Amino acid sequence: MKAAVLLAAVLALPLTAGIAEAAPPAPVFTGGQAQPVFDPADVVREDVWVTAPVDSDHDGADDLVHAQVVRPRATQQGLKVPVVYQASPYYAGGNDVANHDVDVELSVPGYARGPEGPRVAAHGVGPATPITWRYQDYFTARGFAVVYGESLGTGLSTGCPTTGDVNETIGARSVVDWLNGRTSAKDANGAAAKADWTTGKTGMMGVSYNGTLPNAVASTGVEGLETIVPIAAISSWYEYYRHDGAVVAAGGYQGEDADVLAEYVHTRADRQVCRPVIDGLTRDQDRVTGDYTPFWDVRNYRNDVGKVRASVLAVHGLNDWNVKTEQVATWYEALKARGVEHKIWLHQSGHADPYSLRRDVWLATLNKWMSHSLYGIDNGIQNEPKATIQREDKSWVDEADWPAPGTADVRVYPWPGGRSKGTIDTRNPVPGTAAAETLADDSSKTIEQLAGLASSGNRLLYATPAAKQAVRFSGTAHADLALAFDRPAANVTAILLDRAPDGTSHVITRGWTDPQNRTSPARTEPITPGQTYRIGVDLMPKDYILAAGHRLEVLVASSDHDYTLRPKPGAGLALDLTRTSVTLPVTGGKPALRAAFG
Repeated sequence: MKAAVLLAAVLALPLTAGIAEAAPPAPVFTGGQAQPVFDPADVVREDVWVTAPVDSDHDGADDLVHAQVVRPRATQQGLKVPVVYQASPYYAGGNDVANHDVDVELSVPGYARGPEGPRVAAHGVGPATPITWRYQDYFTARGFAVVYGESLGTGLSTGCPTTGDVNETIGARSVVDWLNGRTSAKDANGAAAKADWTTGKTGMMGVSYNGTLPNAVASTGVEGLETIVPIAAISSWYEYYRHDGAVVAAGGYQGEDADVLAEYVHTRADRQVCRPVIDGLTRDQDRVTGDYTPFWDVRNYRNDVGKVRASVLAVHGLNDWNVKTEQVATWYEALKARGVEHKIWLHQSGHADPYSLRRDVWLATLNKWMSHSLYGIDNGIQNEPKATIQREDKSWVDEADWPAPGTADVRVYPWPGGRSKGTIDTRNPVPGTAAAETLADDSSKTIEQLAGLASSGNRLLYATPAAKQAVRFSGTAHADLALAFDRPAANVTAILLDRAPDGTSHVITRGWTDPQNRTSPARTEPITPGQTYRIGVDLMPKDYILAAGHRLEVLVASSDHDYTLRPKPGAGLALDLTRTSVTLPVTGGKPALRAAFG
């Protein structure tokens, strides 16, 4: 009897009187880095549809962004965590869409897009499937939530894809707003969904398009976005599909354009609603003149760099010819000028994530960056060298910043003989009033083919002596060409080559322009055949060490088979060497260049 009374008394006590309720686990930081104290398999996954204040599909209702949340289960016990957010148009795959024809004449109105290929089946039907990412387990194990957002017009989101336009930015930004309680969302059952499990502090990151969206959202100055990690990312869509008035391809994707990419990612279920929108992209992107227009201006995030309040850890491949280095170099320089907290990684690969190149060091850097930015950990990451650069031998160096301190522009001068190989003088231009060398365009030949010919009427080539010692170029080279044309339209291409002692060569960097845009990318002006014009060509920024014994070469051509439009062969160009020079960004300036070449 007494035992039964005692048992009843014990059962009547509050649970806390016996065994204390377990507190939720908390993040742990060692050496300034978040530690893996959470089970990445023990997570809550939920789907929400976030209201975006834009109607890109013109159906009279606000667009809805489908987002998928993956958070440590401890957040159900009161733990609040920051978010690593990846927005993307690619989660639902893509459609098979034909690119534009690039074998066309220049400045001819009304040329047609190639026939469209077959399309994959409609997407966005049925329940949401789990979205994954190579970084998901890494972050959730360390006390971060991971959120995925599907771009407008893709997957289970409504709206229309418009390749970098404002509505796309608003759609991606709306998820940050929801995480901070500024917009509403609903779950799959239509019930209100609140992000009461988060601190609201958000970091965006991703590769390529997924890295471009962080640039876009950061350019709005949205509160709660504390940092971005744009990897191989675009900062101006004009420079992705154009260059200085010329229609220029992303490397490996000749003929792609804003409309093609929108069509590719357009994976919402009821796709006909966006047909007029995508047709509008085809109309407005202007593949005829290549001019910088309002269409492209609204897709230029550099315009709003002054609004960026998020810190930026930028990553780019020095050999990325898809998203070219100009995208990161111009953006990074503007961020620095405005005092934004910044850091940059530059590697020797192409369109790649450093996870696959230097995984352990990269993850340690990323961890410290996110721990500092999202958890406020004072780990000193902001005081470390700003630039991490992989050299040609695949070694890595940390430097104060990029371009390399101590770099100065140095002008060099091509001298006659370019049909075979002229020389480059590091001190003096060609004297006299005129010294013209001619070439005829042949767009069927690649730059690599032209560089390999002992002589050619389709390019002009100039070389330094063999370098006595290594010389480094860090930044943007510029060709200042005096050119005349025998017809009113032509491409202009400038190349820097590294010629090895065995005669082989490879492209260091390249650049393009439309001479009709010689005064502005936004204005086409007629060319008078036979008249000589000053034509400037900015080459893609690089960080490159030319080894001792190697020669630096400058190649001038008209069309670049792999990048420009490809008119029929024959356009004639005449280069006046007395008014031509190339400006190189030399680390160490003139003394370093002259020590290398005399």
